[in-house]
Amino acid sequence: MFTKEFYSKKYISILLVLLSVLGFSQKKFTVVLDAGHGGSDIGANRNYSDLGRVQEKDITLGVVLKLGKMLEKNKDFKVIYTRKIDEYPSLTSRTDLANRNKADFFVSIHVNSSPGSNITTQGTETFVQGPNQNKANLEVAKAENEVIFLDENDKQNFANYDPRSPESLIALKIQQSKYLEASQWLGGLIEENFVKDNKRFSRGVKQADLHVLRKNAMPSVLVETGFVNNYDDAAYLSSEKGQKEVAESIYKALLDYRKAMNGGFAAAKEPEPVKPAEIPMKNDFRILLMSTATRYNENDAALKGLNYILPIKENNVYKYYYAVTNLASVRDNNLKTAKDAGFKNAMAISFLPNQTLGFGYYTLEVAVSEDKLKSDSYLLKTLKDVERTKEKGIFYYTYGKYKTLEDAVTAQKDIENKGIKNSIIQKVLKN
Repeated sequence: MFTKEFYSKKYISILLVLLSVLGFSQKKFTVVLDAGHGGSDIGANRNYSDLGRVQEKDITLGVVLKLGKMLEKNKDFKVIYTRKIDEYPSLTSRTDLANRNKADFFVSIHVNSSPGSNITTQGTETFVQGPNQNKANLEVAKAENEVIFLDENDKQNFANYDPRSPESLIALKIQQSKYLEASQWLGGLIEENFVKDNKRFSRGVKQADLHVLRKNAMPSVLVETGFVNNYDDAAYLSSEKGQKEVAESIYKALLDYRKAMNGGFAAAKEPEPVKPAEIPMKNDFRILLMSTATRYNENDAALKGLNYILPIKENNVYKYYYAVTNLASVRDNNLKTAKDAGFKNAMAISFLPNQTLGFGYYTLEVAVSEDKLKSDSYLLKTLKDVERTKEKGIFYYTYGKYKTLEDAVTAQKDIENKGIKNSIIQKVLKN
């Protein structure tokens, strides 16, 4: 049977837990910023002809340094970095650093990658402690709270505190619940800002058993800022503008969380619920901007400044497609972008991924010239088996035969890496 002394000690422990989780308004709010990977561990990466090699370790460090600079300007925050240069701290040392400094929050920045050759998956997602981590995390909290509660002042005020006692275990379980609640809270604020401020697609807040979150004795989130193998995400995250916007969204979320903590969660405005992850469609969608007999090169003024253009030639007509996605919301946003740019008759066209042509093939139109190319030209010396045809006094040079559009796009990227620019995919409908 529980005694009066038990309940007294229990509520002292619970009070200590709530104070340690919610903090005091006078106390600086300590945030540990973790730039994922680093050093020889480059993380997720992808090579693009125009972007170069986009590496997770570079993006995460860029975002963390920008976020840290914002937080350091605010007198209410103390910032601790797991790394500020291109080095690799172990996962254990990252969490130990946070625990040792009694951090109020641990924020780990990462970049996602979808499996296989899928390049259409995109968007952000934030992970919090997974359901299978509760037991391990509780054991860490028990050990860490010996340090948190039993510093010199606490030893004088709460000499009877025993982190292994049943009543203290109740308090620690409450603490674990608060960690998860706080983590989900901040995760929701971050994802909401990504959608509202940055116009990004959010895949939501999720629970996962991630090592870097497993041993943290404080609320923690791991933010996946986008997919490195999606061109749009990679271009955004490798840019100064994109990294700054990501940092600002997380910074604003931490400010809102700090305000909520000072007034209690109940006094804070609930973040708008993050929409559940959108279900990808079976087909990909590209936005058809125009069909014309004119061949435009990349960055031509006729393309009105839009990037990610895929021209496809069919029956001597060049069709210019903008972007690609298998998400309805992104498709609709891409269509709006095209119309806002001036392509009022733009429309979404469906493509079945990896569809093999029943007859015919795709090839790459690598050059169009009024004059015959010399045999020692860079193009003919670089690419073997280039075919030449002449129509109405114009020489057309094509390279390769591919059964799917995706194969042709891959081949196009390969020759771009060799310096052959402005090729156009041509669809040849014959045996």
